[in-house]
Amino acid sequence: MSLLREIEPFLAQRHPYDTLSPEDRRVIAGKMISMDIAAGGQIYEAGQPLDGLYLIERGQVEVTDANGVTVSLLGPGNSFGERGLIIDGIAVTSAKAAEGSHLFLLPREDFDTARKTHPSFNRFFDRRRQPDAEPQRNAVHSKKVADLMTANPISLPPKASIREAAELMRDRRISALPITDEGTLKGIVTVHDMTNRVLAEGFDTARPVSDVMTRQVRSLPPDALGLDALLMMAENRHAHVPIVQGESVVGIVSQTDLIQTQAVTANAMVGRIVRAPSSDAMIATVKEIPQLLATLVGSGTRHEIVTRMITDIGDAVTRRLLALGEEQLGAPPAPYVWLACGSQGRQEQTGVSDQDNCLILDDRVRAEDMPYFTKLAKFVSDGLDACGYFYCPGDMMATNPQWCQPKKVWREYFVKWITSPGPEAQMLASVMFDLRVISGKAELFETLRAETLAVAQSNSIFVSHMVANSLKHTPPLGLFRGFAMVKSGEHRNTVDLKHNGVVPIVDLGRVYALQSADTAVNTYTRVNNAVEGGLVSASGGRDLVDAYDLIADTRLRHQTKQIRRGEKPDNFMAPSTLSELERSHLRDAFVVVKTMQSALGQGRGHLS
Repeated sequence: MSLLREIEPFLAQRHPYDTLSPEDRRVIAGKMISMDIAAGGQIYEAGQPLDGLYLIERGQVEVTDANGVTVSLLGPGNSFGERGLIIDGIAVTSAKAAEGSHLFLLPREDFDTARKTHPSFNRFFDRRRQPDAEPQRNAVHSKKVADLMTANPISLPPKASIREAAELMRDRRISALPITDEGTLKGIVTVHDMTNRVLAEGFDTARPVSDVMTRQVRSLPPDALGLDALLMMAENRHAHVPIVQGESVVGIVSQTDLIQTQAVTANAMVGRIVRAPSSDAMIATVKEIPQLLATLVGSGTRHEIVTRMITDIGDAVTRRLLALGEEQLGAPPAPYVWLACGSQGRQEQTGVSDQDNCLILDDRVRAEDMPYFTKLAKFVSDGLDACGYFYCPGDMMATNPQWCQPKKVWREYFVKWITSPGPEAQMLASVMFDLRVISGKAELFETLRAETLAVAQSNSIFVSHMVANSLKHTPPLGLFRGFAMVKSGEHRNTVDLKHNGVVPIVDLGRVYALQSADTAVNTYTRVNNAVEGGLVSASGGRDLVDAYDLIADTRLRHQTKQIRRGEKPDNFMAPSTLSELERSHLRDAFVVVKTMQSALGQGRGHLS
């Protein structure tokens, strides 16, 4: 009883325990174990199973990554150990007492029970939670599912065979199939079921589909809102929701339907750009991008989908300007390919973008042909600037003669950067490894890319330099659970979510791609490919993807709030604008990035 009297008042003053009722808080307090740790005492080590969730009552705890690099100093009221619990109970950091400390330990089983029982407790520790989003007028949230669903979906009776279901889903190209008996919903079978139940467990495909369908399926009426569908999908971890009127299935709505609803606006914008008679005619359309971004983010669309849609518009503008340029200047005197680099090359543009581009020309180009490409580059870059894609401050544009050259010159560039990897070469190589074809003869670049990746991957010195270059942008971690913020200037007391948030992950993805000769340029794809290829451990890769999701989502939400206030979006966010819960999750995401950077640096790129 004396231990309860010690723990309860402490918990009552700490989030998220303060959200619980006194009775529920007493139950958790009764499960906690009191621990005294001497200075220097090891609490747990990386790679070892965790006993549970630790809460510091007094003292100080040092958390280090797998290579012994300090990532955090924690004080009274701070919790630690929860990330290891999420990844199969294995710690990805080590912890020891920096001074004599008194801790409370909530055993893992009791911690898991508390998360399942108390939603507020779970939200605090759930790294994968979706950010809060404000519904937008005309967004998915406010639409009725009757306007979002696929009406009159194909269905099968429970007695139909698994093979019949699989063939029907293949032939009709559908990902979910309602199972009905005289129109009444009995269950649903999805592509996921076919993979995880039928194939993985070796089911006889002659058996009835009812043997593998999900039986207890929650449904919605046609007049429910898109918000209801989103919440139901999130709560049940399903990608499809049947729409039922009375007892009959009248439709089905999927995550893809919800995303495509948002894509309609982006597609309409692209359609107007394709038909635009001049760059001036495109300006009004491109000005809609901030509102599109706000709508997409407000509807909970994942960041990699948002940035892809925004980039698609930039690609369309570029291609239309190239076509208009050729109409004005005449047919090109030699084949060429226009490429984007930077965020456009990676398909990761947001509401803040300059232009980064270049031209690779066919080796048959003559000196007298060059004025044509000079004029074409100026026409396109000027048009992009007029549309809001401002000139690159570093002059990384096709208007710079250095970046408008025949293929043989580009080959010389890459060979020089790889064999003599100085600071400037590292920077240029980083930019150029993110190249993506926008228009023109793609073969001019594709063969060069294959050659360059093969040479770069085999040069250990160059790889080592690229790894070192990738570690220059560090997460904004301060000690004592704080953030390292901008110290002066107009952005004082803010965190740069681009250069210290997203860019460190972009740099990691680029190195992973270089090491495995992966031709992908998108960061999300690069990281996932590194995990699938065994270059990065499964747990480390999952952590990094989760961290990327949270940091990128936070950045987009910050820009969305600025757009709604009528401000120009930027990447500088004051941590004080976040809740305690949000700050805690964001900082933990930065710790993951720091840990992965340290692992890459120690191994110079060989993660296992």
